[in-house]
Amino acid sequence: DYPYCLVSKELRSIIRSLLAKASGVLELFFDHCIYTMLQELDKAPGESLHGYRICIQALLLDRPRIATTNLGKYLEVLRSQQNRPAKCLTVLWALGQAGFTDLHEGLKVWLGVMLPVLGIKSLSPYAVSYLDRLLMMHPNLTKGFGMIGPKDFFPLLDFAFMPNNSLSPSLQEQLRRLYPRLKVLALGARPEAALHTYFPSFLSRATPACPPAMKKELLTSMSQCLSLDPLSFSVWRQLYTKHLAQSSLLLNHLLESWESSSKKVHQSLQETVRSFKVTNEELAARGAGGDQDVAACDAACKELLLKMKGRGFPWSRLLLVLLVLAAGFFLHDVQTHGSFQGT
Repeated sequence: DYPYCLVSKELRSIIRSLLAKASGVLELFFDHCIYTMLQELDKAPGESLHGYRICIQALLLDRPRIATTNLGKYLEVLRSQQNRPAKCLTVLWALGQAGFTDLHEGLKVWLGVMLPVLGIKSLSPYAVSYLDRLLMMHPNLTKGFGMIGPKDFFPLLDFAFMPNNSLSPSLQEQLRRLYPRLKVLALGARPEAALHTYFPSFLSRATPACPPAMKKELLTSMSQCLSLDPLSFSVWRQLYTKHLAQSSLLLNHLLESWESSSKKVHQSLQETVRSFKVTNEELAARGAGGDQDVAACDAACKELLLKMKGRGFPWSRLLLVLLVLAAGFFLHDVQTHGSFQGT
């Protein structure tokens, strides 16, 4: 909130009173403040921009939506001035003031102008730090539901988990710490109705060569899709033949986590695995889909079907319990009568 936090109460009252009287031209005034600051940056250093900054902060304190009415225009300014970091950071700072009173508007700014420049090294530290502060200032994420969709979420996932991208390791780690909250924002109030729309992009990224941390997140997310949103199974069946390698990873993950998954998932999975089994036989007969991937999927399907078959009535356990009870009764009878002959 610097420099506005240093302004006296009397001056704040005067500024806000003047802004209230000029309600019809506030968007023009906002643009004027930003473009004038950019022009001042072309002049010899020494000119203070605090007056413009104070006006912008006072304006967006009450009317944060003014900053987001024409983000496309400012994105073009950023792209045209990306070799002038000072100018770009000035624009980002001005637009970002909207988020400190309104999470919805802050996310709109971040997605509209900061995410597109996240790959620019001179601007990425500010973009990540702004997102960190925005989510820290608004711990209640419900006001941001509906802002992040698959189109925005998956570039964020790639930035957070893919090595050797344009972010430095420290910035990537910072973004990865924010990722769980971004995922909550993306899935919204009813994840069970949205997860199937995320499943295709989770699946396509889960290749055998995927980095371990990202692979773990993708497999966990796809398990969540199957557990909470039944439509994910039908989406998976449609994508199966074009994503055999990825499906093999997911099938084996489901095998490994079998004991901790719910009976509801087992029931839905049974139908899907049986359809995969038929598809595997057809692909093997045609020699299509890559023999190795088909074989890996088929082996995992067989193991899963065995697991499902083994979930019938536990006769072997019942027999073991009966044997233990019989042995215990026999020992008790021997002790009661004092000898084996007396039993």
